[in-house]
Amino acid sequence: MIDPHVHLRDWNQEEKETLLHGLKVAKACGFAHVFDMPNTSPAITSREMIIRRLADASDARKKVKGISYHLYGGLTLDKNQIKEMVSAYYELFPLVAGLKLFAGHSTGNMGIIGQPKQLEVIKTLSECGYKGVLAVHCEKEELMQPDKFVPGKWETHTLARPNEAEAESVKDLIEACIEARFEGTLHIAHVSTKEAVEIVKNNKDKIKITMGATPHHALYSQKDAECHEKYLKMNPPLRSEEDRAYIYKSLLDGTIDWVESDHAPHTLEDKDKGASGIPGFTGMLVLLGSLRKDGCSEERLNELFALNAAKAFGIEIEDVALPKNLISKINKSRDEYPVKPF
Repeated sequence: MIDPHVHLRDWNQEEKETLLHGLKVAKACGFAHVFDMPNTSPAITSREMIIRRLADASDARKKVKGISYHLYGGLTLDKNQIKEMVSAYYELFPLVAGLKLFAGHSTGNMGIIGQPKQLEVIKTLSECGYKGVLAVHCEKEELMQPDKFVPGKWETHTLARPNEAEAESVKDLIEACIEARFEGTLHIAHVSTKEAVEIVKNNKDKIKITMGATPHHALYSQKDAECHEKYLKMNPPLRSEEDRAYIYKSLLDGTIDWVESDHAPHTLEDKDKGASGIPGFTGMLVLLGSLRKDGCSEERLNELFALNAAKAFGIEIEDVALPKNLISKINKSRDEYPVKPF
């Protein structure tokens, strides 16, 4: 299986998780490939940091056999930095699997705010001849209402980052890719709203575009976030039951291209302070079991958990092996590598 969207922490955040721990948990849950995001501390926005991260991951992989580590390069507004990331991608692919743009601030505050600035980044990518995957965290900062978040009441995070912030950001990025004549694949990460899914679906004939969904957005709603002890606060936030059901249906019917965990662990102390993100590897197995129980074919499950992502990124994989005994897999990951479970 492939998890194309993880945050394995380490470095200045090793109290949250280390690369070794994250790879052990991923392997225990049945994953053969993980794609790590660049909003680490320090951020992965230079070739030097890419090399350092890949070296550290290589050291960890010596202790965890049978799992491949891939990385996204992070984008900024600096044209020379963008060119450096494109060059690193072509030099180091498939270790560097793609590039990442944050259209709104999330953990790490790497947001490139405003459609004009986002357009300039994508124009630079086009000028550099970049044809790989551009993964985007789509939330429009200008439409967020942070004053509506009540600390400790995780369900109010949905009010602070409303549906329209995601939907309008998706529109912005699609329009920017069309205007810039971007020849790569625009990937909308962790779609959480019905509106965003429909916008992507309605533009598939205009540009190369994919979208992924997380287990938490497919299985949980804003109502679940009312339970404080579950710490269900993440970006984008949990949505209405209507949105949740639509995300789940879109996984079953082939509308959403693949599943991605957005695995993002924190300490309980940080979660109590309002940190966004939850562990996600075991959640992938829970979702796999739920989809299978609801009649999703093995062919479709193979697409969701490996084949579609591999095709989009151009990654060669061996035969897909989807876990059958999910409970034993989940228990193994909890017992051997203790981390607050999904």
